[in-house]
Amino acid sequence: MRRFRSALLSLCLPLALPLALGGCFSLSRPFADPGQQARYLTAANLPPARLAVPTPPNALLSDDAATLWAHDVAQAMVNQSVPAIAQPRKKGDWWLKLNATTHGNTVVPHYVIMTPEGKIRAETDGPAVDMAGWSAGDRLTLQDAAMQEAPQLANLLTGIQANMMQQDPHSLMNRPAKICFKGVTGAPGDGNVALARAFYSSFPDKTNTVTTTEKGADFIVRGTVALKTGTAGNTGHPVDHIEIVWHVLTPDGKEAGAATQLHDIAPHSLDGAWGDTADMAAEEAAQGVRTIVTNYSGREHAPLPETKSSPKKAA
Repeated sequence: MRRFRSALLSLCLPLALPLALGGCFSLSRPFADPGQQARYLTAANLPPARLAVPTPPNALLSDDAATLWAHDVAQAMVNQSVPAIAQPRKKGDWWLKLNATTHGNTVVPHYVIMTPEGKIRAETDGPAVDMAGWSAGDRLTLQDAAMQEAPQLANLLTGIQANMMQQDPHSLMNRPAKICFKGVTGAPGDGNVALARAFYSSFPDKTNTVTTTEKGADFIVRGTVALKTGTAGNTGHPVDHIEIVWHVLTPDGKEAGAATQLHDIAPHSLDGAWGDTADMAAEEAAQGVRTIVTNYSGREHAPLPETKSSPKKAA
């Protein structure tokens, strides 16, 4: 059995914006472009491509400071992979309602996620802020408040998306993902055919199916192989470096992620039949591609149920 001398599988998603956000994985994009996410969400309730953050009228701030806080919150949300914009809400917008209340010698910022119909969908309190800095509209105080609360707000938005997916029988929470596999290119020997056959056989499971047609596909997968001649290894024998990348694309061609395999092999050892090597590489790659599909689609995120009492942030 031919074996790789060393192997590393890394799963990398591109930086969001926006979503869900380098690193190995990012949060699913809760309010991403409907063109990318429509197949995952209930079309009738699909959030827009932005989250409006209007200037708050009741935030215990001057008009200028209130405008500054709205911009800081929008920027902090963008950093969390949510395409938020500091502007008045428009028809059809989901939006973030900001206000603040006093508590002793502190100010408690309050954040409310509003539906386009003007209903409260979720709300949370931010950490208490020194009253003097807040009342003065101190730039760093406002920025810090926005940055501290942005991750919690992003989690709430992700939960809202998951709840919408849960209610949609056509979302990837309720049916297997359809993966169009476009084959492998660049491999020496019979690698292109051997890897393709092995991946096609290894990939399907209860939550993913594979086909060779793009029509109706949720994701498209392409494999590429690059071989480079290396220097002598630790044993004094020369080694070659092979890189196999399994690109996972959305139907519109955007890369949702990539599973990369890096191996050292004996020179020319894969110039002929790949045999068991293709099976091992494909099985490993299939696991990586499944993980990318799951993370990008958000199908394993916990839904945020709609309740009469809005959730509050735990202390």
